[in-house]
Amino acid sequence: MAFEQLRLFIDTWGWLTLEDASEPLHEVVDGIRREHAHGRGLWVTTDYVLDETITRLYARRPAAEAETFVRHLFEARRAGMLIVEPITAERFEKAWQLRLRYRDKPRISFTDLTSFVVMKELGIRQVLTADTHFAQVHLGFRKLP
Repeated sequence: MAFEQLRLFIDTWGWLTLEDASEPLHEVVDGIRREHAHGRGLWVTTDYVLDETITRLYARRPAAEAETFVRHLFEARRAGMLIVEPITAERFEKAWQLRLRYRDKPRISFTDLTSFVVMKELGIRQVLTADTHFAQVHLGFRKLP
């Protein structure tokens, strides 16, 4: 399997759905996680996505549950299973250029734009998300599930 096929970008929706067993697609997302882990795939996200995820987790879950999930993310990172890409000044500027390019799509969050930059830069095509913006930009991204 080529390296590109082993990398999967995880959007905020993916993390939140994985964390919450009551989410309708939790089992599907957990199945994707298990398949990907079995294939020794790498998960990729950004510090901006984790910012959104942590903020939303603490808003909707008891602090102890949110903290436990975040600790698991950090453990996965230390174990080399999760890569957290930083949004550098250069990536921020590229996201701003996308913001200008997609001004007809004002509902695309800036965090999503930074994700598009990272995915494009790293050649990642698959993203774990329910967010339709990843398809609307026509950059070749494939949403899972």
